[in-house]
Amino acid sequence: MCGIFGFIGDRSAAPLLVEGLRRLEYRGYDSTGLVVKNGSLQMYKKVGKVTELSKILPNHIEGDTGIAHTRWATHGSVTETNAHPHLNRDESIAVVHNGIIENFRSLKERLEARGMPLVSETDSEVLVHMITIGIESGQEPLEAVRQTLNRVTGTWGLCVLFKEHDLIVCARNGSPLIIGQGNGESFVSSDPHALSHHTQNMFILEDGDMAILTRNGIEISKLDGGSSSTSLTVLEDEWGEADMAGYPHYMLKEIHEQPEALRRCISGRLDKANGSARLGGLKLEPVRLRNAPLVRLIGCGTALNACKIGQLAIESLARIPAIAHVSSEFRYNDHVINPNAIHFAVSQSGETADTLSAVKEIQLKGGEVHGIINVVGSTIARLCGQGVYIHSGPEQAVASTKAFTNMVASLLLFAIRIGRTSSFSRERGRKIIESFEEIPKLMESYLSNPGPIDEAVELVKNAKSVMYLGRGLSAPVASEGALKMLELAYIPCLAYPAGEMKHGPIALLEEGSPVVVIAPNDKHREKTIASMHECKARGAKIIVIHEEGDIISDEADVAISIPSCDSLLSPLLSVLPTQLIAYRTALALGCDVDRPRNLAKSVTVE
Repeated sequence: MCGIFGFIGDRSAAPLLVEGLRRLEYRGYDSTGLVVKNGSLQMYKKVGKVTELSKILPNHIEGDTGIAHTRWATHGSVTETNAHPHLNRDESIAVVHNGIIENFRSLKERLEARGMPLVSETDSEVLVHMITIGIESGQEPLEAVRQTLNRVTGTWGLCVLFKEHDLIVCARNGSPLIIGQGNGESFVSSDPHALSHHTQNMFILEDGDMAILTRNGIEISKLDGGSSSTSLTVLEDEWGEADMAGYPHYMLKEIHEQPEALRRCISGRLDKANGSARLGGLKLEPVRLRNAPLVRLIGCGTALNACKIGQLAIESLARIPAIAHVSSEFRYNDHVINPNAIHFAVSQSGETADTLSAVKEIQLKGGEVHGIINVVGSTIARLCGQGVYIHSGPEQAVASTKAFTNMVASLLLFAIRIGRTSSFSRERGRKIIESFEEIPKLMESYLSNPGPIDEAVELVKNAKSVMYLGRGLSAPVASEGALKMLELAYIPCLAYPAGEMKHGPIALLEEGSPVVVIAPNDKHREKTIASMHECKARGAKIIVIHEEGDIISDEADVAISIPSCDSLLSPLLSVLPTQLIAYRTALALGCDVDRPRNLAKSVTVE
């Protein structure tokens, strides 16, 4: 989950490295560090975020080549010694690494037996010493790195800097690396958007790729010494500059970007004439859709909550079974894979290790997987080879907002598409599509006047725990709201289908306990009101998210209204207040809303 950035060219490297780290910080921020070549390798590293690193950097650092790293800790505690980069004994080679070296203990023992004791607790440090052995034996940099990686078991996104050689060596296996090609300069990054303001011309390394970066170009080969098929990719415009745009935090900016992001997601995909949706990237013919025995959806965290909404929508509209699976459990549960079933892998980054493993498991068993992905050219997108880009643009805040709404929207579009091949009428489809067209405007309307969010914050900010309830499509929205509060404000949260609340969770309720209820005006409304009454009878304080004009507001201590829409699309609106409540609660408690503790945006380790 760590972030890597590197540069070689004719400009001063240090400012570029620092800015690259800022753009990658959401991948991990336990510690940061960089090394710049200027006759020697000058290294600076610090526990904490990039701002802490910036405080110790000299005003000017000579050198036009360097590599940098922002860490999410796996092996070894959060200390300056464990921070990357790692140097060898004579400080002639530096390494930054994202991934896990599974056999590092045996490698460490061999190194120590050769009189090369490691100074850190990390698995990554073994790499720099093994590369050193190769260099000292007369190998060229690329060959030394290649021989090292051939002795390693695990995953890596790796960059190596050499004092005696004017180049950077990179390698990828399981952890993303993207190389940017500029005019007389080259870049490397863990994510494309950190490169987008330097160049749109990129090489997305495949597993097993190695690369040499110089001022004059890029050479890509395979770990086994063969040639690579990796080719140039031109990044889409939506992955351009990602600044604050006047907002105090990235998260608030991204909450308010949801209407425009949704417009991008649905643009060209609404087929009003036929009451259906166009999803050409899926490459699924009507007969395949009509005869599908099952739809499986796999995801983690926020993506899993989107999958649960997709599951319910698909079953409702298409009348075929659908199942949402948590990716991290999928391949260990040995599911039976029907090759005629339709499988979706849902991931904002397209690099989520658990979801990637599930994709490989399905494919190994003969299944075909479609991606629902935000990052163009990501590993899952390329492995699937077909799917839907959600077009959210970059998310800088760790807690996902606009990616969630666009994942949900993409799955709803699929539900409409498959439903129209089998079960529901064109007229019903047209009504949904007409409502879909209006959702971005309704989102804008709500966000311009979000209601008594601060009153809700007063009820939850000092609570021992918060309960979130919903029914039907609103139950996964409740889960997503609880996840946001937990991520941002560190308040323990429970999310349940409202009817399940009385089967255990109600024991937690006491006088003043806050309960957030997602209650659109759908077929579940009356049952939801009954659950609210059960909570109120135990002294709970009710925060209800409801449609405008609904008298259910009279039942609540705090009532937050959202615009009315087709009930199928209600999650796209009802999730907005939950995002704002979590955001403002975190602010009230003094939490870092963009960089919550212990989290990272892209989880690229299992």
